[in-house]
Amino acid sequence: MSAQRLLNKRVLFIGGSPCSGKSTVAERISKEYGACYFKIDDYLDEFVNVAAQKGYPACKNCVTMTPDEIWMREPSIQCKEEFLIYDEISESVFEHLNKVDADFIVTEGAGYTPNVMMKYGRKEYISIVPTPDFQISHYKQREWVSYILKDCSDPQQAFHNWMERDILFAKQVKSECEKNAVPCIVNDGCRSQDEMFGYVKELFDLK
Repeated sequence: MSAQRLLNKRVLFIGGSPCSGKSTVAERISKEYGACYFKIDDYLDEFVNVAAQKGYPACKNCVTMTPDEIWMREPSIQCKEEFLIYDEISESVFEHLNKVDADFIVTEGAGYTPNVMMKYGRKEYISIVPTPDFQISHYKQREWVSYILKDCSDPQQAFHNWMERDILFAKQVKSECEKNAVPCIVNDGCRSQDEMFGYVKELFDLK
């Protein structure tokens, strides 16, 4: 039902891994083409809480965990849970998109995994994933990282686990994109922002 209602709008979906350049590209599309910009991360806590209240297991588990229970686990377990969470919140994401009062929307977030997008049948969809070095260097520039990990017993190990989780996440996204013939850009930082923007414009056929 959500996907059908979105047929009346043009929605550009940018998925992929965190710290890959998704926001930079989406913000520029919004500015230069007048598209309404919707970022999943701005509503992530709300979407997770809604899913938890509905009894969805991954989200329900997530909202009750301590920082150590979240970040000191094996990265592979964290990565698997991340995909489950994004699947569980997807109905809230698309319900929100349905309510956006705009005919042209650009939206981005790691929650737009290939599996989620195949379920909703969206055509104008790409992913951007970072190389490990690009990812880690950009995470280290984010001031909120230390705040998120401040209550962990070993913030350094927690950060390492976080980075390993997202490296695994990026690999799986890239693999799923290849299986489903979804364009996936690997951002190693060698392209300028203008070059990246130009490449995304071509993929979305923006003139």
